[in-house]
Amino acid sequence: MDETPPPRRALEVFRAFLVQGLTAFGGPVAHLGYFRREFVERRAWLSEAAFADLLALSQFLPGPASSQLGMAIGLRRAGYAGLIAAWVGFALPAAVAMIGLAYAQPYISQAWGEGWLHGLKIAAAAVVLQALVAMARSLAVGPIRAGMAIGATAGLIIAHGPVAQILALSAGALFGLAMLRDEPVPVIEDDPETHTVPAAVSVSALIAFALILGLLPFLAAYLQDPTLGLASVFYRTGALVFGGGHVVLPLLQSEIVGRGWLDQDTFLAGYGAAQALPGPLFSFAGFVGAAQQVAPGGWRGGLVALVAIFLPSLLLAVGVLPFWDRLKARPAARAALAGVNAVVVGVLAAALWNPVLISAVQRPADWALVAAAYVFLAIARLPPWLVVIGFSAATGLLLH
Repeated sequence: MDETPPPRRALEVFRAFLVQGLTAFGGPVAHLGYFRREFVERRAWLSEAAFADLLALSQFLPGPASSQLGMAIGLRRAGYAGLIAAWVGFALPAAVAMIGLAYAQPYISQAWGEGWLHGLKIAAAAVVLQALVAMARSLAVGPIRAGMAIGATAGLIIAHGPVAQILALSAGALFGLAMLRDEPVPVIEDDPETHTVPAAVSVSALIAFALILGLLPFLAAYLQDPTLGLASVFYRTGALVFGGGHVVLPLLQSEIVGRGWLDQDTFLAGYGAAQALPGPLFSFAGFVGAAQQVAPGGWRGGLVALVAIFLPSLLLAVGVLPFWDRLKARPAARAALAGVNAVVVGVLAAALWNPVLISAVQRPADWALVAAAYVFLAIARLPPWLVVIGFSAATGLLLH
């Protein structure tokens, strides 16, 4: 039995996840592989079965899958302090880089012109296309799910905005309950470590999750506080993102660009730059919070955005963990999640068209650039950071 004192365990968790935050390139799917190698094979903090169980939990909950998996590993290893340590360690490097980019972006534009921004948008389009293809292959399989995805795409191309997206996700859950309940439920062994969080703490976390989600928008409007308004947008985004980090793009685009808080070119450039960094894609929130022009920006706005977008994941990880063994075996829960995930493919497809392709493709030759970037990512399998940096530098030099 490990006799390491809890404070030292929390520091150990922070150091381990800080290394991951500095080196885990490649996006959420790659992060899961890095975590398994580090925490199952090398450090032996948890068994293969326990890792699979926590991975299933992170896929079930809304929010960033890799960050939630890290939070759950930290919670198992060092309690609540370990959960915070895992999140901070993993997110810190990319968050600092994203906030720094928000400060540097005007100077880069002056030095390089708009060419580098165009390259970032081209690379972002290819990254979203690659994510869409991968998600469609796993989440929109079969005629029912494919039809739900296509219907969501068509509806969201016609109707824009966060309300339309929330309605589409809700419809996906209802269609899933009605049409996908007969699918087989995978059997995952019970993990006694999921019962270490007291039920009272879990219920309190779930209540806090719901209260913040419901009351924060009204509180921000009543007090007319821009900082609370910013926190409300990012908290709601973090609470409603199903399907992985790339789905944060359409939700934030509707909320931030749609409200005029940030122009679309800067928004997509920051999203493209986030692909070149290790760690969670949700660190993009740091860039948006620091660069937006309504609430106080800079590092304060970036910090507010980062805390707000990750807070739902933290509360849900604590809130759902003790009940996970019962929840994961219920066909109704699995069916609703399958329906939501199918609609998420449509949400991302609609975002690929508007704003990603509409903003990135300015001339016919840009279609060839998007196709070339996709070939580099999906066929040549170059790392996203290399494609992002290469296209940004190339277009920056050519169009300067």
